[in-house]
Amino acid sequence: MTKAGILRQASVLFASNLPATIAYWQEKLGFEKYGIFGELPVFAIMEYGNAFAMLKQAPEGHSIVPYWQTSEGLWNAYFWVDDVQSMFDDMRARGATIDYGLCDQFYNVREFAVYDPDRQSIGFGQLLTAATGGKP
Repeated sequence: MTKAGILRQASVLFASNLPATIAYWQEKLGFEKYGIFGELPVFAIMEYGNAFAMLKQAPEGHSIVPYWQTSEGLWNAYFWVDDVQSMFDDMRARGATIDYGLCDQFYNVREFAVYDPDRQSIGFGQLLTAATGGKP
């Protein structure tokens, strides 16, 4: 029996103000609009290369709790990248809200994180060596 392959992956996040969150992902993080759905947008897919983030308008009155508030240092989404320094420089220049700057982690990754408008942490990391065969 042949094992099926995964072609792409998408993080899924709630947004308290979806139009503002779409604009932030596009203007501050450099993602492109892949699809916006609903007259008043209720769902969006943002794309950066072969990576996607799906954004869903949270129900009225819903409180979004970023993962780091439950477990210190935990992201709501994480993306593996091929040039973390360039990505950090670009997002900082665009005015993204930085959670923490570039740092080398004990798990062999150079990374940084930004906040989205709801203070959810979005991490971006690059392997420091090919110790894992070059794959995260």
